[in-house]
Amino acid sequence: MASKCNEILRQVQTVIIGKDEILAKVLMAILSGGHILLEDVPGVGKTTLALAFAKTLGIHSKRMQFTSDSMPSDVIGFSVYDKAGGALAYKPGAAMTNLLLADEINRTSSKTQSALLEVMEEGHITLDGVTRPVPQPFIVIATQNPVGSAGTQVLPPAQLDRFMIRLTMGYPDFESQVNILRDRQTANPLDTLRPVTNAAELTAMKRQTDEIFVADSIYEYITRLAQASRSHPAIQLGLSPRAALAVCRMAKARAFVMGRDYVVPEDVSYVFPEVGSHRLLLSSKARLAERSAADLLAEILEKTAAPVSGSSGRGSRR
Repeated sequence: MASKCNEILRQVQTVIIGKDEILAKVLMAILSGGHILLEDVPGVGKTTLALAFAKTLGIHSKRMQFTSDSMPSDVIGFSVYDKAGGALAYKPGAAMTNLLLADEINRTSSKTQSALLEVMEEGHITLDGVTRPVPQPFIVIATQNPVGSAGTQVLPPAQLDRFMIRLTMGYPDFESQVNILRDRQTANPLDTLRPVTNAAELTAMKRQTDEIFVADSIYEYITRLAQASRSHPAIQLGLSPRAALAVCRMAKARAFVMGRDYVVPEDVSYVFPEVGSHRLLLSSKARLAERSAADLLAEILEKTAAPVSGSSGRGSRR
């Protein structure tokens, strides 16, 4: 399945140029059953990235543009009285899909944001006392503009914690910008994408990812990292047990993409910053000193001893 991962990434790389590491981490989050939050200024390709993955994965997708007047019913659906049937009929919302692109999620109210909480965590929707599962696999790729931009609201910690990773795309480098300009003169690269997998195959890949071997030394390494964040003087709220589980799942996904059936310490360190940065609450002193969560996590990685790579593996997957 490693070749299938490479094929997926090659397809998306024809649309999103010069952001190979970002694309790989998005795929890892998908394989680990997580959701992705893309935070950056408008126009750097956040929405295009989500659409490119939806087309390449060959799964059903919906896009919802969040605005100040978006309602929870837009997300989870609503019930209307069916006169012919004499009962309430369910009208699905945007979340009843495989991949939901939640565009500019921090432009809507907290009430609408929280409508995603149950479906992102539990994989089902409860309305009028009836619970309905969403299609599997279910993935949310949400975009948000930087906090402080006009019309934005801060996502509550409970909502942020539902996202496996938070990524920032950044501006393209010089060569990538030139290629973007050239490629989009006569056609949209999104139109040339073809599906390379489907929902059933993607589910099988996720199942294989779950089966990746993790040695006790890796579990202990992740635990030391989590505990270091909880005791760091510049961090008021460190990584929760849920965050530590997310690090482990992402590390397994990285091993899968790399063609291994076991996790090595480098897998953990590779995914740790993007899994942890949006889950930390910094102390007031750290904020005044303008220290970032990414800087603190890099410091924790540097000071936390990693196990020897050779002691954590058991073979490679062909």
